[in-house]
Amino acid sequence: MIKTRLTQLFDLTHPILSAPMALASGGALAAAVSKAGGLGFIGGAYGDTDWTIQAFEDAGGARVGCGFITWKLAENPDLLTRVLERAPAALFLSFGDPARFAVEIAAAGVPLICQVQTLRDAQHAANVGADVIIAQGAEAGGHGEKRATMTLVPEVADWLATHAPDVLLLAAGGIADGRGLAASLMLGADGVLVGSRLWASAESLAHPEMVKAAIAATGDDTIRSTVMDVARGLNWPERNTARVLKNAFTDRWHGDLDGLLGVAEVEAARWSAAWEAGDVAVANTFVGEVAGLIHGCEPAAEIIESMVTEAEALLRGAVSRLEE
Repeated sequence: MIKTRLTQLFDLTHPILSAPMALASGGALAAAVSKAGGLGFIGGAYGDTDWTIQAFEDAGGARVGCGFITWKLAENPDLLTRVLERAPAALFLSFGDPARFAVEIAAAGVPLICQVQTLRDAQHAANVGADVIIAQGAEAGGHGEKRATMTLVPEVADWLATHAPDVLLLAAGGIADGRGLAASLMLGADGVLVGSRLWASAESLAHPEMVKAAIAATGDDTIRSTVMDVARGLNWPERNTARVLKNAFTDRWHGDLDGLLGVAEVEAARWSAAWEAGDVAVANTFVGEVAGLIHGCEPAAEIIESMVTEAEALLRGAVSRLEE
């Protein structure tokens, strides 16, 4: 068993959190992760009230958290109040300034987790009261920025150790197996956030055709782009691009955003229809560089157990290599 400050804070068996992935992390996945000894999160993401409340129902009373895209939550702040009334295990904010919501979250007695992509944002999150900071590298699927996990995590760890030692740190981006978990602990993290690998799990709401596409892909087949946000009419901050699988849509529009904007209404309808149908040639599959490490769609509990078993073996092996 791997014990860290994260397992102590949330009374977990394993130092693993599942990412609150939009439209994929429903109540069933969040509950499965929590029942497996980690802590699962509902992907409240774009702030759909009915979807989010239903996800809590689908969790069946399991102890789970909930996460939001911060800039989008600002458009529907009442949803935060409704979620806090359900006493989530933690509230997860990413992509935007958490300061606006930190006071209400603290007043509810719910731990605040902030995902960041730069040292500057990690410092701000600590200063506004984050209990846990997740340093997300550009390897991650979905939205992020430019920093790599391998360097961002230890840089944030060093700053926290000096300025905010009580704030926990998790690593995210490129973590799909026990090697990623063990490496993250060595980089100074208290645990990991797992996205893409649990996105490709039996309990995920991801379209089966998109999961198949990810299993068949490698990390080389991914790209960071904004074309899918233009197609969906989502006003993401310029600093945040998204990692997806390359397809005919990105081949056509990635280098021609002005052209895409000129036909956005037509392409938006085509992309949306393809998303519903699981047409991976048009709609983009949101998955990280760990696509090359995903070889199946097992239950979340099996994925977590395999990850922890491998990490424990690696950590023991590392100790055995040391000479007296």
